[in-house]
Amino acid sequence: MFKQFSWTAVLLMSAVTAAAAQDITIDAPGADDNLIGLLQDASLSRSIGDETEPQPQDYVAAARADYRRLLTALYAAGYYSGTISIKVNGTEAANIAPLSAPSQIDTIAITVTPGPLFAFGRAEVAPLAPNTELPDGFAPGEDAKADVIRQAASTARTSWRDQGYAKVSVSDQSIIARHSENLLDATVTIAPGPRLTFGPLTVIGNEAVRTSAVARIAGLPTGEIYAPEELTEAARRLRETGAFDSVALTEADDIGPNNTLPITATIAESKPRRFGFGLEYSTVEGVRVSSYWMHRNFFGGAENLRVDAQVAGLGGGTGGIDYSLGTALRIPAIYGADTDLTATAEISREDEPDYLIDKANAKVLVSRLITNDLEVEGGVGILTAKEVTDLGSRNYTLLTAPLSATYDKRDSDTNAKKGYYINASATPFLSVVGGSSGARGYLDGRVYYSVGTDDRFTIAARGQLGTVLGADETDAPADYLFYSGGSGTVRGQGYKSLGVDRTVDGQVVTTGGTSYGGAQIEARVGITKAISVVGFYDYGYVGSSTTPFSEGTSQDGIGLGVRYNTAIGPIRLDVGTPATGDDQFKSVEVYIGIGQAF
Repeated sequence: MFKQFSWTAVLLMSAVTAAAAQDITIDAPGADDNLIGLLQDASLSRSIGDETEPQPQDYVAAARADYRRLLTALYAAGYYSGTISIKVNGTEAANIAPLSAPSQIDTIAITVTPGPLFAFGRAEVAPLAPNTELPDGFAPGEDAKADVIRQAASTARTSWRDQGYAKVSVSDQSIIARHSENLLDATVTIAPGPRLTFGPLTVIGNEAVRTSAVARIAGLPTGEIYAPEELTEAARRLRETGAFDSVALTEADDIGPNNTLPITATIAESKPRRFGFGLEYSTVEGVRVSSYWMHRNFFGGAENLRVDAQVAGLGGGTGGIDYSLGTALRIPAIYGADTDLTATAEISREDEPDYLIDKANAKVLVSRLITNDLEVEGGVGILTAKEVTDLGSRNYTLLTAPLSATYDKRDSDTNAKKGYYINASATPFLSVVGGSSGARGYLDGRVYYSVGTDDRFTIAARGQLGTVLGADETDAPADYLFYSGGSGTVRGQGYKSLGVDRTVDGQVVTTGGTSYGGAQIEARVGITKAISVVGFYDYGYVGSSTTPFSEGTSQDGIGLGVRYNTAIGPIRLDVGTPATGDDQFKSVEVYIGIGQAF
């Protein structure tokens, strides 16, 4: 066991050859547990036995290297009067030539005497940029750890760089140990250099993507005061286009004319074309098959053209077969580096239990990234549809103005363990032909919290609110109304099995509701790195009022699931059943897909 004032670690290693070491010991009288750990990690001799068939000269070389490594560990902890002895078969390693190693290594004995712990006598870094805060441990009287000196110098340099002094450097340093007083005087002199502005951007490595497009998307503020985060943001924008496999922005070694700093963007382009497919299954909704084709540089400016096709309801009990065919063109940096334009067009058929809709929809949307976590989007669209319900059939054409804001602080899109996510959307619609005017609003919030080793236990919760204003169940587009049941709302219940019943001409007709409130909670427990189990409870409320949780009915479901992690997200298998009501525990629904349920 470890002792505070005397400690010896003995590592017994199996010899893989006759030359392998039998005993490696480290003796550190007076060392505490923290210092012992530093010495253990620093010693190369301790790890040389992990190599395949180490030779005697390997052990000697490792022992000779350990003098500097162990001394560095002592300095890092604040010990500047230590002594180190490393004996190989009883001979000091420093006296053994690397090519004159013994034919067999029996023992390596390392003795480290730390000596007294030093404190800072002087601790100075100057000059400092305004509002610089040095590490708390860098002050007279504190333990004189070498790492703290490096942190203080690094903090000073970073602060200067953040304020535009890109070529700041350490011009001088004085480290003096006063052994008679066990004090260390550390003085670091900073040379800020001139304050720089961003110079020209040079692009190399591009072939199909235009240089002007790369510069526009990067959005580097040429002529403005240098800021390192601007380089990080420029690289992020380029990567997020999907047109590049790698992006690196580097600063010039030399300052340009008029105190400018030229920047070079080195990129490697991705293959422009890509395709993929998806497959989901539930016992009620049936099979959903989707596929897409994508071109990531359609016009030579990193424009993304994507075509999607989907068929759903195969073998399901949710009406008939649904299909959709759509295309989307995204143009990056349409008005400023963080503003993109997306144009979409889609034709589709939705054959649901309570309605059949054939429609064509086109939209032009502008999205802007306000911060790394907050994105807003708005635009205009036109929708024309033929709708058949139990209330009759009708044709209508609507002008729409979709708006949304997304705040995403999750650590992963497909398998979040920490953070939260909020999406708020509103779609005002104006009748041009048939139908009525109004607006649809929706709010989706999610939160994730994990504990345990490697965050193996995760609690995930989700809340949903929806409302339709200005149009009731008979006037609003059927697919703008709210239902509950199935994946995305309440697992274990039938797909869109909960709506609003009303009597028309003496007959009971089911439609969607004009409000919705829902909640889902999951407990995810990791069994192995690849496999986890999930317990879940879902709740949904559909109402005929515009206010959620009023003038309606509810349903809930409970179940278990299994997740298998893959590179593209976890493969999901959920089994749910009604939790209350007449059908409680009497039926089972199965859901299979990729990614967590939320």
